[in-house]
Amino acid sequence: MTIAKIMLAELLAEAVTTRKMLALFPFEKSNYKPHEKSMPMGNLARHLAEIYGWAKETVQQDELNFAKLDFVPEALTSNAELLALFDKCLAASKAILENTTDEEMAKPWTMRNGAEIYFTMPKAQVMRTWVLNHSVHHRAQLGVYLRMLDIPIPGSYGPSADE
Repeated sequence: MTIAKIMLAELLAEAVTTRKMLALFPFEKSNYKPHEKSMPMGNLARHLAEIYGWAKETVQQDELNFAKLDFVPEALTSNAELLALFDKCLAASKAILENTTDEEMAKPWTMRNGAEIYFTMPKAQVMRTWVLNHSVHHRAQLGVYLRMLDIPIPGSYGPSADE
């Protein structure tokens, strides 16, 4: 089994819980923030959904240069659109990772902002940290937001206090 297929299996496993969490997102509370420094919940949910599509940036590119990005977040108007975005992103990553070689996963990848380099590491490590770990981190944040709104949350790695 290739490194990419191992990563894909983990991405798909995490996606089950992430989709459950995103399905609970109360769209009418998109501007909710538990703290002034927190990201609004709508932005957090959209960001979490988008992370599942980052195999493109991680595997099919050799760097991400924020100075050259023209990214505009997709405007969402409903929870159904959020879930559709998540499903589209996950499907795109699945198609990429199913056909990625170990040689490609071993190549270096750089995150930068113009001349400033944040890090360079093998693509496999970027998939692990910048995609998989990053998604779990933001899913946990979303769980805190939901908990603070008294919305029962599903368990991630076993039952939650609500189950």
